[in-house]
Amino acid sequence: MKVDLAIINGQVFNTFTKKFEKKNVSVVDGKFYYITADEFENLEADTIVDASNKFLTPGLIDIHMHIESSMTSPAIFSEAVLTHGVTTVVADAHEIANVFGMEGLGAFFSQPSTMDIYFAIPSSVPSTIPELETTGGFIGVEEVKQLLKHPKVIALGEAMNFNGIVNEPDSLIRQILRTVQTERPFMPLEGHIPRVSGLDLAKFLYAGLTADHTHQTPESIYEKVTSGMFLEFQKKSITPENVRMVVENNFYEYVAIITDDVMADDLLNGHLNANVRLAISNGMPAEQAIYCTTYTPARRMGFQDRGAIASGFKADFLLLDDVETLDIAAVYKDGKLVHERGREIQYPAEKPHFPAHFYQSIQCRPLTPEDLRIKVKQSEKAIVNVIKIAEVGTFTEHVQRKMRVVDGYLDWENSGLSLIVVMERYGKTGDIAFGFVENALEEKGAVAATWAHDHHNLMVMGTSAADILAAQKQLLDMQGGYVVTQNEKVQAVCPLPVGGIISDAPIQELGTQLKDVRQAMIALGYRNTNEIMSFSTLSLPVSPVIKITDKGMMDVRSQMMIPLVEGE
Repeated sequence: MKVDLAIINGQVFNTFTKKFEKKNVSVVDGKFYYITADEFENLEADTIVDASNKFLTPGLIDIHMHIESSMTSPAIFSEAVLTHGVTTVVADAHEIANVFGMEGLGAFFSQPSTMDIYFAIPSSVPSTIPELETTGGFIGVEEVKQLLKHPKVIALGEAMNFNGIVNEPDSLIRQILRTVQTERPFMPLEGHIPRVSGLDLAKFLYAGLTADHTHQTPESIYEKVTSGMFLEFQKKSITPENVRMVVENNFYEYVAIITDDVMADDLLNGHLNANVRLAISNGMPAEQAIYCTTYTPARRMGFQDRGAIASGFKADFLLLDDVETLDIAAVYKDGKLVHERGREIQYPAEKPHFPAHFYQSIQCRPLTPEDLRIKVKQSEKAIVNVIKIAEVGTFTEHVQRKMRVVDGYLDWENSGLSLIVVMERYGKTGDIAFGFVENALEEKGAVAATWAHDHHNLMVMGTSAADILAAQKQLLDMQGGYVVTQNEKVQAVCPLPVGGIISDAPIQELGTQLKDVRQAMIALGYRNTNEIMSFSTLSLPVSPVIKITDKGMMDVRSQMMIPLVEGE
């Protein structure tokens, strides 16, 4: 028989024994055909690859991620991430949905890609309710019903509204969950369940949510897995103590390794493959780490045709020079070579297409010096509520600080705190909210972005009014992205002209720009394991503990608003 491709003499990963075995592999019409330890006697191959001293593994599968976190389009993302061995993703495009709603999702769904991109329905657009944050788009029950009919939609994206899930039986998110459970009863339902345990965890499970991807601890891993929840480990959860909990309890069947968010500058160096290496370096056996990025994620999402090197499965596979370091020599998609080590990323011939109005989406006025003068009733000292940033991850703490009052105005520029301003940017309300932040900027300067989870309103934070004004002006001029100013001069920019959240530039150019922004933030004193994500999630009102939207600061758990100044 004639086959398209034969790979001989390789060490092939057997998913079902979790061992590498010397095998010969054949491919016909993009699928694995015959896999045997014996020599091919009756097969004639168009192409033969001698894989001596190499290891074959299935292509990596990332089932919880957001393409927009890499600030690029699906078409460009596909080509960049294939170089890192990822052949299938399930993308929750709730960022573009928050900006442009169903039109934004349609723009993503229609883009061509070499890798397989499936989608999860954005369940939280907005992440809370319209009264707490203004978004450009909205996904309700009727929109969900439409999306359930789309062939690329295979899951419900992360349900985030804690209050709506735990305390409000008829909330929008509960209505969405019931709709999906009725119309697609076997569809995986993804959760966003940080620091939730006991009765509250039971309420998430009772609502139908069976997976969590947020920051884990050994205790949360044990409780969630033994309660029936599937866990998806992003980078910040892949720690020695967490890996030890999985290894010692043999929890591999209930775990997948995912990325969630990979910034454009980090994408230059790795994607899901980097998290596999991290898991191995933190004590997970390499075979189990491969299993948890191929077969368990495939099974979680209901794929019947990938995740293993087996007859009839899609011929998505990697050739590795070394298993422990996941050193990729070549990547094959549907039996075709799509990347070899040392080859540049192969971008689409034309720029990704988006509607013209996607490039003119920032609709808010310039700030004025008077906007930043905060008048109070107190005469000498005021008690202000403050968002205190953690140095690790995206968690925050609610603290109160005393601030001097001069001539009836808060003297915030000399307080040691940063002023944060969130402006509604969709031309709907014109709302402006103010807050104070601790552990942010130490030097005189400002950081501004329209990439502000998840509503993506315009957000600017600084230690001086002049720098805030300069950063916001630059952001308006370039129709979105990131800006850093210092001493009233622009230090770094990363333009994101598509909806204020996406660039159509090559990843190398985009990654360099974002790296410059990151370094400029560090120069201003910003300290975090991921400076950009930390800043951009100060506006995420479902991430503990205190965050700010265009409506003001709020307690995430109770969804109660918090005043800027006590007693005002």
